[in-house]
Amino acid sequence: MADRIIQTADLGNIFNTLRSLNSDINEVSGRVHTVGQELSDTRSELAKLEQLIQDFIEKDGRAKEIALAETRLVKIRQELDNKFTHYSVVRRHATGILQASDIQLVRQETLRGATEEHIISAPRYWLAPALVALSAWLNDNRPLAERALAEAIRRDDEKTSLFFGLIARRSDRNDLNLTWLDRYFGLQNPYELNRQTVIMIDALANGIFGANVTRQCDKRIEAWIAELSEQVGFAEKQRQQWSLALSSKTPNNDYAQTYPHLQRYSSTWQPLNQALNNMAMQERVLKHFEDIFEGEIRPAQSVLIAVDDLLTKLVSSFDEEELPLRREERKVNLIIEESGNRHVADQRFQQQSVALESEVDFTQLLTNAAMHPEMSHVTRATQRFSVAHSRDWIIDGHADITATVRQSVPMDISVSLNIGAPNDWSGRTHNGENEAELLRDLDNNIGQLETTTLKEVKFSPKHWVAAAVGALLVLSATSYGGVALLLGIACLLWVFFAHRGLEAQRTKIRANYAKLRQESSSVLRACLAEVVELRRDIEAKDAYAEKVQSFVESISPEQHVLSSYDAVRRVMNPT
Repeated sequence: MADRIIQTADLGNIFNTLRSLNSDINEVSGRVHTVGQELSDTRSELAKLEQLIQDFIEKDGRAKEIALAETRLVKIRQELDNKFTHYSVVRRHATGILQASDIQLVRQETLRGATEEHIISAPRYWLAPALVALSAWLNDNRPLAERALAEAIRRDDEKTSLFFGLIARRSDRNDLNLTWLDRYFGLQNPYELNRQTVIMIDALANGIFGANVTRQCDKRIEAWIAELSEQVGFAEKQRQQWSLALSSKTPNNDYAQTYPHLQRYSSTWQPLNQALNNMAMQERVLKHFEDIFEGEIRPAQSVLIAVDDLLTKLVSSFDEEELPLRREERKVNLIIEESGNRHVADQRFQQQSVALESEVDFTQLLTNAAMHPEMSHVTRATQRFSVAHSRDWIIDGHADITATVRQSVPMDISVSLNIGAPNDWSGRTHNGENEAELLRDLDNNIGQLETTTLKEVKFSPKHWVAAAVGALLVLSATSYGGVALLLGIACLLWVFFAHRGLEAQRTKIRANYAKLRQESSSVLRACLAEVVELRRDIEAKDAYAEKVQSFVESISPEQHVLSSYDAVRRVMNPT
């Protein structure tokens, strides 16, 4: 009966069904592998998407910072206008009164009325009574001049003394000029100099004063420096002060486009990018100093014009009352300049904020004038004077900042590659010299991962059970007849086709890892090539340090004070 069943059975259908089942198993296995690959690709795409989202958030945050800064800037300037508009009016009349007196086109009554009105509109401002005193002096009204002068001195003795000292120089009253400057110097503390002291330095550097006053200024400056030098830690303070001033020239560039592979595959990219910016500071510092000393300074045609320029700076430079708003104005301006990067703007503000301090020592005054002329409101002659008198301190500070930026360059650069989730390969290099070693290590790691992956492609317990059952059924066919044989053959065929499917899967895995080897090796070589270029870039930028040192060493203080208007005026070259 059993034989009749075997004979009548459709063995072809059974074998076709087994082949179909094996094909389905292979297809499922391939799809599983495809899903695994797609999962890895999805993770990579998600990482890119995450980066895009982070970039968008950062860009959006910067745009909001810019919008807030611009709004804040408008409000600050409106507040300055509302609170100090009357100061601006008084300032505009200061040199106008002197020039009107020179050409005698304005009646004395008009001058007196205009100046006296300022006393009412600016009840706390020192310049208002100073202008009344000036107008009364021009009208030979001594009692009014003395009362107004006393009020101006009460409001701000130092600025009033410097103001009338410059006016005396403008009128060629050298004795009176010396008297007022004596009073001004007597009020000074070299440890706490007001910002208007830079006007006196400006006058000295531009040769405004006569010979006697210039000698007095030189003695005062020498005495100030000598007194400051006696402080404990003075030399260290100067080194730190100039290191900070020089570091303010550090740019904030993004070198990702120059080194795209390192930016993507190196965990040390941020320190590398900062190191490139730190090194770029040297070229900027050299350019800054070269601009200061390049070419001849064209002096004003007469002492009248030169003094009027200084008077304009004295009265137009904002007063201490305005400092909080001016500091805030500078801060929001930096946010706008840095395209909304608040962190970098805060760093720059901290480096520059000392130039907005109301009181600084004399050496800091020179530093501010040399490095931040846009905030100190000084001429190029004063910058030369300040750099020349700070030469030794600049050299020391530059040596310190150079050592610091060199130490900021990472000794080793890491490269990390994703060679199969969740596995990462990481290597380190100094300048790309170990390329062969890194390539071998990368290949070994991929090889180990490939071996591990291939080992996972093997018979499962159900396959071994099917093989054992099939073998037992075939062996027991003599006892149990053809049905057992048929079932045994079916089990063994299913195991055979499964084995062929595993081989196909292994072949595909080997091909994928071969592709991974090629792509990973290419990325690694590209990273190492960029490391070589980056080291050359850093070396080229660092070469400017020696040029800065040589340039500053060539400067002599005696070469950078313009001759007095009382003699032949000339500018000596720094050679």
